[in-house]
Amino acid sequence: MITKPFVGVLLMVCAGAASAAGAAPACVTVQQGWARLPPNPAMPMTAGYGVIHNGCAKAVAITGASSTTFGDVSLHETTLVDGVSRMRAIERLPLAPGARAELKPGGLHLMLMQGTGALKEGQVVPLQLQLEGGGEASATLTVRKAAP
Repeated sequence: MITKPFVGVLLMVCAGAASAAGAAPACVTVQQGWARLPPNPAMPMTAGYGVIHNGCAKAVAITGASSTTFGDVSLHETTLVDGVSRMRAIERLPLAPGARAELKPGGLHLMLMQGTGALKEGQVVPLQLQLEGGGEASATLTVRKAAP
C-alpha cells in the first residue's frame, strides 16, 4: 500500500525532474546562425549554418529540427567519397557538455526545404532544434548571400 506522504514526495521528485528537463534546452544555443540566400530567392530550398553549442552540464543529442519558414528541416552531412561529394541525413547529433558542432558549407549543415515564400537578405528565420528526450532549443538563422 502506498501512503499519502510517499505519493506527495514522488510527485515533487517527478515535478523537479520535469522542470530540470524543461530548463535544459536553454543551454543549447546556435551562434552565428545563417541561411544561404539562394540564387533565385523564390527557390523552395537552401541550407542553414552556424555553431551549435551545448552549454548544458549534461550531454544532449539533437534528433531533429523545424521552422515555420520551411515545411521540412533536416540535419545533413556532406562528405567526399572517392572524389565524389555525397550528402546524407544525420538522425542524431550527440554533443558532450561544452561541445560545439560547426555547421558549414561542405560539411555538417541544415537542409531547409519546402520554403513557404521567397527569402530576402537580412530576413530572420526561426528554428527549433528537437532534443532527445522531448526538449527543444530555439534559435534563428539570418538570410545572407555569404558566410558572416
